[in-house]
Amino acid sequence: MDPEASGAPSRVSVDTAIGLIADTHGWLDPAIHTHFAGVSRIVHAGDVGDPAVLRELERIAPVTAVRGNIDWGPLQDLPLSAVITVAGLRIASLHIAGSPLKPNAQARDLIARSRPDVLLVGHSHIPVAGRVLGTLWINPGAAGHHGFHERRTVALLKVAADGERKLYEIDLGRRGTGVGKAAVAAPGA
Repeated sequence: MDPEASGAPSRVSVDTAIGLIADTHGWLDPAIHTHFAGVSRIVHAGDVGDPAVLRELERIAPVTAVRGNIDWGPLQDLPLSAVITVAGLRIASLHIAGSPLKPNAQARDLIARSRPDVLLVGHSHIPVAGRVLGTLWINPGAAGHHGFHERRTVALLKVAADGERKLYEIDLGRRGTGVGKAAVAAPGA
């Protein structure tokens, strides 16, 4: 059976980590360099806020980013959605998608069209993981200072060589504070 057709990830030869981030709003916590060290790819789910954020993330690993509702000027050419394959997983990204309980039309369409294993979203500033139409829905929360969120968070998706997936939430500290610390939670993607 074709793993892509079944929705199951194909086997990878080594363990792989993918950095998941959203809503930086023009500021990148310096701790991201430590938390995302060794990742194969970083996916930014929009509201980048400043091209310097993407340049700094590129110093860590290749970046795929989508445009959020504040991304204009030099960021207006970012795509509204993206689909990539990393470690045998099809990862789709979209900034505004609703919630796992009530996905909006764009999210439902992207899932139907792309049949991703993972959908990375942003906009709400609320970290959440759930399942929608057989797809793992991840919002890593907001990594920047602007917004209504209390805590700044990102996520790390680890894919083992045997295909096992684990999702980790990384707490970067309170909004308005500087450098974050490692606080791993929520294994079990």
